[in-house]
Amino acid sequence: MVARERFADRKPADRRADEAFLTALIEHFEDQPFARGNLDAGRLSWFFGREVVPAEDPFDAQDYDALLRVDYRAAFSSFPHLFAEGWTP
Repeated sequence: MVARERFADRKPADRRADEAFLTALIEHFEDQPFARGNLDAGRLSWFFGREVVPAEDPFDAQDYDALLRVDYRAAFSSFPHLFAEGWTP
């Protein structure tokens, strides 16, 4: 898993997949740490270092037990429409 750059010209299907994945992370884990586990490393890489950050130090991206968490400020900044109206980080 490595941080990947998201460019503005991403295909609409890719954007929808990003939104759905981040929505699932938020709905399931909220702001609590979660194990990388069997989550799709490729999909996580689009968020890693921005909306999804390490929840432990040191962090080993290859360890399936490594803990991550959703950074709500970054998620809100990138995908404000995923949050309830009036919600602020």
